[in-house]
Amino acid sequence: MRNAITDVPGIRVGHAQRTGGGWLTGTTVVVAPDAGAVGGVDVRGGGPGTRETDLLDPRNLVDRVHAVVLTGGSALGLAAADGVTRGLLERGIGFPVDSEPGHVVPIVPAAVVFDLGRGGEFGNVPDADLGRDALAAASADVAEGSVGAGTGARVGGLKGGVGTAATRLADGTTVGALVVVNAVGSAVDPETGELYAARHCVVGDLPDLRRPDPEDLEAAWQRARELPEPRPPLATTLAVVATDATLTKAQCQKVSGIGHDGMARALNPVHTMLDGDTVFTLATGEREVPDPPVFHALLVAAGDAVTRSIARAVLAAESAGGMRGFRDAFPSALP
Repeated sequence: MRNAITDVPGIRVGHAQRTGGGWLTGTTVVVAPDAGAVGGVDVRGGGPGTRETDLLDPRNLVDRVHAVVLTGGSALGLAAADGVTRGLLERGIGFPVDSEPGHVVPIVPAAVVFDLGRGGEFGNVPDADLGRDALAAASADVAEGSVGAGTGARVGGLKGGVGTAATRLADGTTVGALVVVNAVGSAVDPETGELYAARHCVVGDLPDLRRPDPEDLEAAWQRARELPEPRPPLATTLAVVATDATLTKAQCQKVSGIGHDGMARALNPVHTMLDGDTVFTLATGEREVPDPPVFHALLVAAGDAVTRSIARAVLAAESAGGMRGFRDAFPSALP
């Protein structure tokens, strides 16, 4: 296993970003198999920016999603989803609307993080071309850290980014997550400098971190105070959970809700009025319908995968835009 969301067969991930010259933003796309995946969503943050999330309501018609777009640029960055939708249309992938070949509508829900101005120019945001680039880059190999929608991300006073993790249940079902960590809250315990999520990680997720030296801790918080966010601080953490189980839309919505529990273990505070925290779920249906004990285990794994992904994102993020990555801020925590 790659320990990535792409351990779920048929799921691929692509990143595209622009940096330098006033840019520090990007787009990430999670691509489903060509036939699509059953989708669900749960929005908990008070300031979401989303597209096509209403169709994921279990009461509504369409139950297949062809890709999910996570993008920087706040509401201005939703244009990136247009590029993904057009790219899928050109491949003939989408919801068929009549019997004619190619008459399809790709279903591409999207959500945004707030990263405006972090590269220097407020109006430099992802567009349809960046969405196309992310789709074209989609593969089973998932880069982590300051890439894609995590390029301009910030978490508390540190650099945020993209992280992913996965697990395989005893019956063979695979569950994975990908998270864009960009939160008003912090991923680090202010008293110790330790990642909140680290205690929930498994062997292979992280290096053998230790508690940072007190000197590192004081220096890190002093540096964070020197680079305050504009007020009010605006953010948003996004996640996609994927599984090869056969789930209904309602079950996918439940998985998304449990994904938020995983987010809450790793970030404090979470789901604020200044975040648009959103979790999507994709179920490819390659495996049988889970019985209640297996579905329970799937839910537990989904929450854990989100928590673990957040830890990996923060650790992988590189310093940029005046924001220090965890590795630079707390060098004594590393082996």
